Amino acid sequence: MNSLIENIDKLHTTKLGIERIKRNLQIETEDVVQWCKARILDKDASIERIGKNWYITIDNCKLTVNAYSYTIITAHKTKK
Repeated sequence: MNSLIENIDKLHTTKLGIERIKRNLQIETEDVVQWCKARILDKDASIERIGKNWYITIDNCKLTVNAYSYTIITAHKTKK
């Protein structure tokens, strides 16, 4: 198990992060952090750490999480 999964309860983002994630992924959820947690914990999620960030790819989106602060930095739709 990786440290992102072990520390999933520390996952958070900023007010600007919430707006950016909703805009980039075109989602309407009230709780962006819970939405991201569910994607990260999905058995089909691909999780890799490169440098100071975790990159999680699931369905058609890619999340970027800082490996030290567990801050969700951004999220983008991936090309199919």
